[in-house]
Amino acid sequence: MRTDLHRHLDTPLAAVRNLGILAHVDAGKTTLTERILYLTGTTHKRGEVHDGTTVTDFDPQERDRGITIFAAAVSCSWDAHRINLIDTPGHVDFSDEVARSLRVLDGAVAVFDAVAGVEPQSEAVWRQADRYGVPRIAFVNKLDRAGADLDTAVESIRERLHPAPLVVQLPIGSEAGFTGVVDLPRMRSLVWPEGRDTVEEGPVPEALRDAAEGRRRQLEEAVAELHPGALEEFCAEGTLSARTLTAALRDLTRSGDGVVVLCGSAYRNRGIEPLLDAVVAYLPSPRDVPAVRGTWDGGEQERFADPAAPFAALVFKVNGTATGRLTYLRVYSGTIGKGETVWDSGTGRTERIGRILRVQADHHAPLERAVAGDIVAVVGLKSARAGSTLCAPGAPLVLEPPTVADPVVSVAVEAVGSAEAELLVSALTRLVEEDPSLVVRTDPETGQLVLSGMGELHLEVAVEKIRLAQGLDVRVGRPRVAYRETVVRGVSGLVHRHVKQDGGAGEFAHVVLDVEPLEDVPGDDDGDGDGGATRFEFRSTVVGGRVPQEYVRALEAGCRDALADGPLGGHPVTGVRVVLTDGATHPKDSSERAFRTAGRFALREALRACAMVLLEPVADVTVTVPDDAVGGVLGDLAARRGQVSGSVARAGVVVITATVPLVELFGYATRLRSRTRGRGVFTARPAGYAPAPSTAASGTVTR
Repeated sequence: MRTDLHRHLDTPLAAVRNLGILAHVDAGKTTLTERILYLTGTTHKRGEVHDGTTVTDFDPQERDRGITIFAAAVSCSWDAHRINLIDTPGHVDFSDEVARSLRVLDGAVAVFDAVAGVEPQSEAVWRQADRYGVPRIAFVNKLDRAGADLDTAVESIRERLHPAPLVVQLPIGSEAGFTGVVDLPRMRSLVWPEGRDTVEEGPVPEALRDAAEGRRRQLEEAVAELHPGALEEFCAEGTLSARTLTAALRDLTRSGDGVVVLCGSAYRNRGIEPLLDAVVAYLPSPRDVPAVRGTWDGGEQERFADPAAPFAALVFKVNGTATGRLTYLRVYSGTIGKGETVWDSGTGRTERIGRILRVQADHHAPLERAVAGDIVAVVGLKSARAGSTLCAPGAPLVLEPPTVADPVVSVAVEAVGSAEAELLVSALTRLVEEDPSLVVRTDPETGQLVLSGMGELHLEVAVEKIRLAQGLDVRVGRPRVAYRETVVRGVSGLVHRHVKQDGGAGEFAHVVLDVEPLEDVPGDDDGDGDGGATRFEFRSTVVGGRVPQEYVRALEAGCRDALADGPLGGHPVTGVRVVLTDGATHPKDSSERAFRTAGRFALREALRACAMVLLEPVADVTVTVPDDAVGGVLGDLAARRGQVSGSVARAGVVVITATVPLVELFGYATRLRSRTRGRGVFTARPAGYAPAPSTAASGTVTR
């Protein structure tokens, strides 16, 4: 089945698969990617994460840390199909990198640890895939580990992710004795002998025949419950043919009603070939997914995956290299050749495509053209950013960009020497171009440059990238978190009268406001990852035309202006409802400007009269520690104001779950390693906001 990638540059769309590898950190994503590249003949030596020899973890920081930080694209061929594959990060700090990749993918392989099952970040990336409607198949990895159990992992998928898991394999052997699988749809065995790279196909072992037939029956019943066509055959024949079962599994995968579950051990090179077969059989091609939708001039448009249609592509990644700026595209429709001109609908600029490259992580192969369904990199674009839409100049279109979560952690950065200050600003600008989840601003009070991101590791990696790439000596201040303020007890009938007369036309606005808290505690209720940071509601109960509608809209805009700086410490205000109950206008002096100004000052006055509380970002933390270190870890979590929600014992370790203020997690990795002699690990993901201690409101925390 090994084929040369370059023979398939003109692969038909139906034989293309654009997929990502998703998982919690250390579940084995990168090792799986390496085995796929090796088995498809793309590489001739198996790369190892622990040796720093992997293709996709090519950045020095990734090799030093042993984790994936940047999404890396590679291409390979399997069974006359071209697979464009993106290996995504598993650490929560880089979840925006995952989101940008998911936005342009047609399918994904979700990797789960056979011992741990569904872990926190597994769940987070699964929800991201739900948001973008990406079909998935599941691969339960590390089945050769002590304590590995396929059924337990599948049950965690059912309970925590809520799809219908459709298990199509039965393991042969367990833990260190895991040697192969029974392929249930075709009722055959696939065995990988020790020390060999090839799979041996044979009949189902006699000792497993009854178990395999029982599992096959369970699979048929589960599929028949979900698929009308399979149900019809099952009722008529009492069983399902391999052809019907495969077709039904494909339909259920693409609709999201079920998830096919396979198993194996990527490190030992077992289970990779049937996984690739499943990718080809069950995940959609660009032709199988709905047409991409965009807007232009107030109307909605569709673009189908047709090479002959007008060109449309979405930029999902920008990367600066020593040889130039690479812009990564997913081509949704049309064809583009090198030297041709494209239009950036966001900036309104036309740009010329210098070169088109097929990406192999940090290596690239030149292409003459890219067609619908391709994921490629181009050289020559100067203004395109992640989320930009590129289209044919005569067929304008704007595609929905990936969502970007609000940053939650900030650090002050400054160059050691004054001569390097301008270089630092330039380096930070390039950094933000490459990673939209980073934000750079100048603090108006201190004049410091402030870099904000998704977590402590995220900022650490960003600063180290500047040091390595630019050779700059950068000083970093203590990370600061993004606090919010909210109303816990409001005010009613606050009267504000804005009058201004200084010659010429005056300004007049009279408003009466009620300010009250929203019913729900601010949190990430909408699933957009912003922690509920923008929860605000405005309405008017004024009748009789006392305040015209255009003035009401201006008043609301003024209230939104006032939300930027709360009375406790100048933090943004969230979780508040404002009701305009009465007002008055002047026939000459009232204007939208006057009412916007009145809204800003009236809400500021009202907030000073309200009972306010400071909110701090909190994180859901999962800590895995040895049995003998549990007491010390629990005590440390309590000292960090953590609220422990549960603990589960598993094979010599205890998994502790807790909610901890984000500000208390700075330096926790070092402290945990010290308390557990390097054996403890933890993960954290944002969980919204919670009330902060009263000392924070008095100024002991910084913005």
